[in-house]
Amino acid sequence: MRINKEGYSTIAYVNGVIVLLMLLFGWAATSYMWPAWLMWTTESILAILFVLVVMFFREPTRIQLTEEDLVFAPADGTIVVAEDVVETEFFGEKRLQVSVFMSIFNVHINWFPVAGKVIYKKYHEGKYLVASHPKSSDKNEHMSVGIDTGKEVIVYRQIAGLIARRIVSYAKPDQVVEQNQQCGFIKFGSRVDVFLPLDAEILVNIGQKVTGSQTPLARLKR
Repeated sequence: MRINKEGYSTIAYVNGVIVLLMLLFGWAATSYMWPAWLMWTTESILAILFVLVVMFFREPTRIQLTEEDLVFAPADGTIVVAEDVVETEFFGEKRLQVSVFMSIFNVHINWFPVAGKVIYKKYHEGKYLVASHPKSSDKNEHMSVGIDTGKEVIVYRQIAGLIARRIVSYAKPDQVVEQNQQCGFIKFGSRVDVFLPLDAEILVNIGQKVTGSQTPLARLKR
């Protein structure tokens, strides 16, 4: 299993804390004659915590799919929004919004949903509502990126959640990006919104599980 580079520092930090706690509990167990079962239970819980943190930063091997007319899921997770909305930050008019909510158990790498040129990138500070909440798209800390495909402009938005406190974006202004190339990472529970033309054909349903870079969200009109 590969570990994403965004996890190196976090895993090292958590490992250091866990080792320190195990040493502390070991000393306490010896000094105060803790029962063996309590010591083993404590160490087991800490070990499980470490494994969960490592698994969170796992990087799966995936085929890089490309299809000009398709918009792919930018993240692993569950579809929580698929509807018309007024997108006020970039377009200032109605767009189709499709949102993928990531639980702490999902891979948290993000991928470019389409190929093209990055024409917009803006970071916004904000609140930390639960990422599945409808208002989290505007109210939460988020990073918006616009990509000109040559036919349409597609905007995706990385949104921090209740636990997430760091959004990483690899997109750079004027950069030409490939479809389903890694575009960033969001640490812990979060969500990604994609804003599409109103005439796009939505290919997913609310509650559907999707795989980032592999599941088509929508088909664009030629």
